[in-house]
Formats: sequence, C-alpha cells, structure tokens
Amino acid sequence: MIALFFFTLVVFASGLHAEPQDSGSRIKVYANRGDNITLPCRLEGQSSLFGNRIKWAKVENDSSETNVLISMGPHKKTYGSFQDRVYLLEVDDNDGTLVITDLDLNDYGTYRCEIINGMNENIVEVDLELQGVVFPYSPRLGRYNLNFQDAESACLEQDAVVASFEQLYEEWRNGMDWCNAGWLNDGTVQYPITKPREPCGGVRTSAGLRNYGQRDKSNSRYDVFCFTASLKGRFYYLIQPEKLNFDEAVDMCKRDGAEIAKVGHIYAAWKLQGYDRCDAGWLADGSVRYPISRPRKNCSPTEAAVRFVGFPDKKQKLYGVYCFRPQL
Repeated sequence: MIALFFFTLVVFASGLHAEPQDSGSRIKVYANRGDNITLPCRLEGQSSLFGNRIKWAKVENDSSETNVLISMGPHKKTYGSFQDRVYLLEVDDNDGTLVITDLDLNDYGTYRCEIINGMNENIVEVDLELQGVVFPYSPRLGRYNLNFQDAESACLEQDAVVASFEQLYEEWRNGMDWCNAGWLNDGTVQYPITKPREPCGGVRTSAGLRNYGQRDKSNSRYDVFCFTASLKGRFYYLIQPEKLNFDEAVDMCKRDGAEIAKVGHIYAAWKLQGYDRCDAGWLADGSVRYPISRPRKNCSPTEAAVRFVGFPDKKQKLYGVYCFRPQL
C-alpha cells in the first residue's frame, strides 16, 4: 500500500518545531541558514527481512528530481552538494528521516522521500523553507540588463540566490511594493504591487504579483529578485574619521579583519536583525546604500527600507563603508 503525506517543514535555530496535524495536511516549520535540520520519513507496519530501500530527492522547478541520498540496507550514497552534509537518522528499522547539516540558501525547496520494504511503501514530501528576505536587484548598467543566467550570477555575487514565487509572494504579503519586473527562479518574470498606480499595471487593477509569465532565459532582460537568509557573521558600519572612495573602502574593511559587505548582507542585517544606520556607505558591487529600521526625518521618513543612493563614481571620497566579518 502507498501512503502519501505532505509536510511544510519549518525549523528554528533551537531545533525542530511542528504542530501535529491530521494526515494529508501541511505543517509549517522554518529554518535558518546554518541550522542542522531533520526531514521526517518513516515506514509504518512490520518490516521484512530484506531491509528498506530509501531514496531522498529534491524536487526542482521543472518537477525533475535531483538525488540527495539513496540507501539500500547498509549501502548508502549521497550526491552533489549534499555529500558530507546529509545522513539518515535511523532511530529504528522503519526510520528514513534525513538530517541536513549546515543549511545553505540552495537547500530551500521541496524534498521527496520514498521508503520501500517488500510490499510496504511510503512517500513523503517535505517543503523546507528558510527565514530570510527578498530584495530587488539591478546592476550598475541600470534597469533591465540581466538575462536569466546573469540574474543568477548577480544574486550569487551578493550572497543570495534568485527568489522563488513563494518567497516573493510572502514578501508582497508583508508589504513589498516594487514597480520593476524581475526574474524568479522558475524562469518567470514578475513584480509585487501593494499600491496600484498608473505606471505599474494601472490604477484599476488589483494589488498583487504582476506576472509576465515565462520569458526567454537567454535573450529577455529584466532585473532580478534575490533571496538571502540569516547572516553567518557580523555586519557593521566601520567607524573612522574620513570619507572614502571605493578602493579605500575595500582596504579599510580588510585592515579591520573583514571584507566589504554585499547587498545581501545589508538586507539581511536590516530585515532580520533590525539594523539601523543613517550613514550612506559603499558596498561590494560599487553601490552606496544605508539601512533604516526606524523611519525619521532625513532618514527615510516614510518607511523602513534599505535606501539606495546609487552607483557613484568610485573615485569620489563622499561615503563611509559597510563591512562584513564572516563567522569562523
């Protein structure tokens, strides 16, 4: 017999937390980057003498599967980026629970467990979600200059990955309003609107995600929505007496035992740590920004936001610098 269960797993840094639900419902549990988490899967009923065959795979956007771990009795094999980071918990003969250590941004998504013993079979799907923040990104070249591959690289360079529809939707529910269309990881191009207006789909349209649908990944060019999660290190504004040009900013962070911060770092510190500073500072991509969690006069008076000054001439000695010291 085949039993099919669906879980949405959310794990906190302090460990797994889930509310028991009836069979067939979804369980919401969240994880932070760097956590070690367990994805439950077990076979009910009596096991035969032949042992269990267990397969864990990650379900991709096109519904294909990427193998994570396959186990046949004592023989186990892990795959790709999961090598040396996953293992089976095996608290008893019927347990196929998967442990993933040191979660990273690419671990977000749906996992499928198939556990088989003779005529007894169970399939479990687990949605693993990370606590984080979505942010729009365009490069120094300006608006609508990224094909899909460029978008992936741009997010990666800013300590992020291309956001999913679900992540952007959740950000929209929390108030995100942005009128520039950007790539999502399923190859669609969308943008979130909470305040309908003429330049952004029209005043008579409803609030929501505006969807351009699938676009040519090589030739179509848009911005991108990136997703990053909790910081594995310290983000800070470097206190020093003089304003800096870009090269000096990079050097000052190095002298302080750190690196110049990335755009993903400033968004994570702002959204997840409440970081607030009314000083514009250089970031690694050559942009200048500052994070405001407490709106006030002369410092984003209308809303909490990461304020974007622009991509100034890197020779200008007009700004401070934000640094990031990775956790060792």
